[in-house]
Amino acid sequence: MEITIRDDFDLEKIAQSGQCFRIRQLPGGMYRFISGRHILYIRPAGKMQFQVSEWNDFWEEYFDMHRSYEAVRRSSIGCGDYMERAAAAGAGIRILRQDPWETLVSFIISQRKTIPSIMHCIDSICRLCGESITTAYETVFTFPSAETLDRQADLLAQCSLGYRLPYVKAAARQVASGQTDLQALRDAGDDELMQALLSFYGVGRKVAGCVGLFAYGRTAMAPVDTWIRKVIDTHFGGRNPFPQWGENAGIMQQYLFYYARYEEGRIRR
Repeated sequence: MEITIRDDFDLEKIAQSGQCFRIRQLPGGMYRFISGRHILYIRPAGKMQFQVSEWNDFWEEYFDMHRSYEAVRRSSIGCGDYMERAAAAGAGIRILRQDPWETLVSFIISQRKTIPSIMHCIDSICRLCGESITTAYETVFTFPSAETLDRQADLLAQCSLGYRLPYVKAAARQVASGQTDLQALRDAGDDELMQALLSFYGVGRKVAGCVGLFAYGRTAMAPVDTWIRKVIDTHFGGRNPFPQWGENAGIMQQYLFYYARYEEGRIRR
């Protein structure tokens, strides 16, 4: 089927924005997104047109389609030359509403790892512990539940997790035991959510902020990693600029993160 998207929406930029590690580009300009047991195949089919394998409320929420990213991007005008250039370069990025459990594990693994290494670790976990689903294009593997990872924790030693291995095991136990209900946290305020995420072994403010932004849609959260710290020091005089953008801070962070990596050649030009 074909859909029309009349807002900023760029599949390649979303795939390279560093917020999700299971997006894959397939032959013919097609991209595959997987979340839980939901699988989407999507490719551009003309101006504002996209060919999709399915489209429903789940994917509307996943791609945050009820927010105008064009309006957010245009709000960067007057915020300084670097911010304006970053927003222009990142036009088309959207904040994905991902599964909280998969996002938590993904960003625990992400610490001090390159994006290709993170992708390899997550693929290994899915192949070893997830369920296989055969589509018209390929066989894919779901991300295993906390209960499954807790039961099969010994297999994680094969996934190149390094010092993060006990962090992932502890997170699986904490969620599987019911000590922390990640779904219930959808109704928590930002501060309560942050404190709950910080209760996980090995999770600091950067990882917690990434989970808040990319799983719970808390766009006021703007995680500061090494890329963003460099941007703050180099282009904002060492002063955190994100409070001025309020509920759009996390979206501005994504523009800056993408542009910083683009400038250093980490993203295809």
